[in-house]
Amino acid sequence: PTDNGEVTVLQAGRHEFPFTFQLPETLATSFEGKHGSVRYWVKAKLHRPWSTVKKVKKEFTVIEPIDINTPALLAPQAGAKEKLARAWYCNRGQVSVTAKIDRKGYTPGEVIPIFAEIDNCTSRAVVPKAAIIQTQTFIARGTKKQKKSVVTSIVGDPIAAGKREVWHGRALKIPPVGPSILQCRIIQVEYSLKVCVDIPGTSKLLLELPLVIGTIPLHPFGSRTSSVSSQYSVNLDWLSTIPEQPEAPPEYSAVVSSPEAEQSLAPPCRSELGGILEGPFFAYIQEFRFRPPPLYSEIDPNPPSDNIRPRCMTC
Repeated sequence: PTDNGEVTVLQAGRHEFPFTFQLPETLATSFEGKHGSVRYWVKAKLHRPWSTVKKVKKEFTVIEPIDINTPALLAPQAGAKEKLARAWYCNRGQVSVTAKIDRKGYTPGEVIPIFAEIDNCTSRAVVPKAAIIQTQTFIARGTKKQKKSVVTSIVGDPIAAGKREVWHGRALKIPPVGPSILQCRIIQVEYSLKVCVDIPGTSKLLLELPLVIGTIPLHPFGSRTSSVSSQYSVNLDWLSTIPEQPEAPPEYSAVVSSPEAEQSLAPPCRSELGGILEGPFFAYIQEFRFRPPPLYSEIDPNPPSDNIRPRCMTC
């Protein structure tokens, strides 16, 4: 029956009734965790007289958009830590680490360049490492549970005693992982970059930098690592319209009559210029190279008048 009480009789066969729903703008990303999950589905029910209700359910996935092209996620992240390596019988020295990454927000598949400096002032070799850590937080009835897992990691070369190691953008690629979930009341998914140093005989030195895994990648014009050539490629497109072979120049005999002037103003031969004249910039050289020179004469075409009294240069 319809809303006004009328009964619609459907004939035997297949009938389709389209439904549409407007999803709210703030929906957490679909997620499957150890202690909980975020799931979405559509349910449909068919009520039949004198019969059971027929139900169907169809799941679908929601991905919350996280744009990393924002000032907060484009800000560089840096930190420094140090640790005194002690044993029960002696002091073995100090280990310090400083690390920096270009920005806070990344997307799966991107490479994080890690800039770090590790000073080993102990008497034994230490090993630096870097890893992306995922932290799942589940909140229910006032209690909280967390689960941490390593997403990916790299291991550096051992640093001998009294030596220093510098990472000039050590690459750490982000594997396919789910985006961060930050606005959900009961489930949160956070990421961080941890740079640690394994110190024999004592606990690790850990330095943690926050990360946000987004869904909208970095805009190409907003990249700090874009090359100069890519930034100016648009402005240099007009160079393609310059002809490779310019038109033949006019004869100098038609412009300059004096043999001496013609010899002194003759353009250099192509063999002398070498490869300078190759390419589109040859057209610019040709423009000034073949321009006829001005004509000069020893007789002043506008001689000074005798009526004009010479001016005293000391006055």
